[in-house]
Amino acid sequence: MIAVPAVEPIPAGIVSLDDHERHAHMRLDDNAWAYLAGGAGDEITLRANRSAWASIQLQTRVLRDLRGGHTRVTVLGRRLAHPILLAPVAFQRMAHTDGEIASAMAAAMQGAGMVLSSQASVPLEHVARVYLGEATRGPLWFQLYFQHDRAFTLDLVRRAEQAGYEALVVTVDAPCSGVRDRERRAAFALPPGISAVNLSDLPPPATMTLEPDQSRMFDGLLRHAPTWDDIAWLRNQTRLPLLLKGVTHADDALNARDAGAAGLVVSNHGGRTLDTMPATAALLPPIRQKLGDDFTLLVDGGIRRGTDVLKAVALGADAVLIGRPYVFGLANAGAMGVSHVLRLLRDELEVAMALAGCKTLEDVGAVVTR
Repeated sequence: MIAVPAVEPIPAGIVSLDDHERHAHMRLDDNAWAYLAGGAGDEITLRANRSAWASIQLQTRVLRDLRGGHTRVTVLGRRLAHPILLAPVAFQRMAHTDGEIASAMAAAMQGAGMVLSSQASVPLEHVARVYLGEATRGPLWFQLYFQHDRAFTLDLVRRAEQAGYEALVVTVDAPCSGVRDRERRAAFALPPGISAVNLSDLPPPATMTLEPDQSRMFDGLLRHAPTWDDIAWLRNQTRLPLLLKGVTHADDALNARDAGAAGLVVSNHGGRTLDTMPATAALLPPIRQKLGDDFTLLVDGGIRRGTDVLKAVALGADAVLIGRPYVFGLANAGAMGVSHVLRLLRDELEVAMALAGCKTLEDVGAVVTR
């Protein structure tokens, strides 16, 4: 049996995603905060993701007939109530004991899509059972890291298929972890009882002796890093559509389309891998221009307001993903906290559309000034 998350009240005074972040900081210990809130290096990209959306200005139109307006969008042929999905975030039980179960319940009830991390702290089958049983749900996708053992990777794909996941989101921008100073200062370690349970049966990599002139990084760790050949192999192994997450260069976007990807997530990994990368708000438009209007394109990184969602759609995204904000909501009030974060964003999006004169998200093309 999967335990039903308890109903928890939203702490007083929380009326925005920033409020959720401040309250979560008070609730989480230094170890969890370093992992969940931190970024790579000097966290320049982490900050840039947010400031880039804020720097884009909105252009309004007035006296338009907005009756019958809505936030609905179509992603991979599926009609969504709104363009907000939960990004894959690992080890959510560090934020709350209900972890990914609470996030799945909240997302399903709010009509939000969800992408479950390979490094989830609860079994992927449990999340699917909670999420897929809700009539109002959006799409459920599984985020995949290629493992050093290809047979294990394929087994993970089969588990996702059998559990009812509807697409695979392959993270391609993290062949190794970024240099995360916050985590190192906190001496980050997973708390007892929390682990990547879906990877528990992964066999250890074969031992390898390096020559004195060889690199532990390039000749050791990266000997298992995926390439375009692995994407082609995976495309031939699964019936599920593939989305590649972490594409930031327009030429890679074309390569992804040619390799059979059904969509892309423009992402710099929330500023957690390579610091000083451009903000995703800046990366999105040239990729959309290169791919044309018909290819599925999502974006994440720094989304904190409904106005940010509106700007992302205006710049070419079909939908957005949020990561840290919903985990902060999870820390504050479990499933209710995640639900509150999603409701705040959707309500703010509707207000922004109304004030900008947009009846639907198909009308947003001219709302941003650059």
